[in-house]
Amino acid sequence: MKLKGIIFDVDGTIADTEEIHRQAFNQAFSDFNLNWHWSKPKYHELLYISGGKERIKLCLKQDETIKKDDEFIKELHKCKSENYRTMLLNSDIKLRPGIKRLLNEAKANKILLGIATNSSTANFTILMQKILGVDPKDLFSTIVTSDIIVDKKPSPEVYIRALSNLELSPNNCVAIEDTTNGNISALNAGLPTVITTHAYTIDNDFTGSSLVINNLGAPNNKFVSSDDYNCEKGYVDIELLNEIVIDRNRLFKTKNYAIK
Repeated sequence: MKLKGIIFDVDGTIADTEEIHRQAFNQAFSDFNLNWHWSKPKYHELLYISGGKERIKLCLKQDETIKKDDEFIKELHKCKSENYRTMLLNSDIKLRPGIKRLLNEAKANKILLGIATNSSTANFTILMQKILGVDPKDLFSTIVTSDIIVDKKPSPEVYIRALSNLELSPNNCVAIEDTTNGNISALNAGLPTVITTHAYTIDNDFTGSSLVINNLGAPNNKFVSSDDYNCEKGYVDIELLNEIVIDRNRLFKTKNYAIK
């Protein structure tokens, strides 16, 4: 088997957390007496920017009535992160379809698992404890977060670091992602990508990805894929990921994907 590692993004990929993030931002704005509210359409636009602090900084530039420095951005984002973790613990969030099955199958086949995310270590740890009841270090061989890297996605730094920690070549790994920036990040690190879309990323440009689907699917509940990719199996498993790694040139596409 050529496949030796799978590297996952977190927010929107492992679990559908983006709406909780949006609500946590809005609560933080209220806590800081800011007359801001990020609607779902607004947040959809802002997700093209990687990083919460970066989104706040952009909005401060657009709102000339507010003059705040980097320390304010840091404190506001800290408040948002605390709100997020509280909301997460009080939510009924679950793993996205097929994630647990694939994690278990990878472990059974001695495939290394890694995390490459713009999220923080604390946020990811709380998420994994909430939905799986485990310490993520017991499941993933490397966890690369925004606390470790300098340049966020679409920079390939997070994936390059994860590959280095796993001591694997990109020719033996697959990235599971959900956004344009994540796709670009992984591709520029040399990794083939499988994209699982959701409400906030369904219209993203996924040029170069090997497969674009609505979720990882299951044997009795097949995924919906782009019309440009014919996959009879209907669910992502180790066999399919190994095929992608072996024959990546055939599977790679060069057009814009969007699940309709």
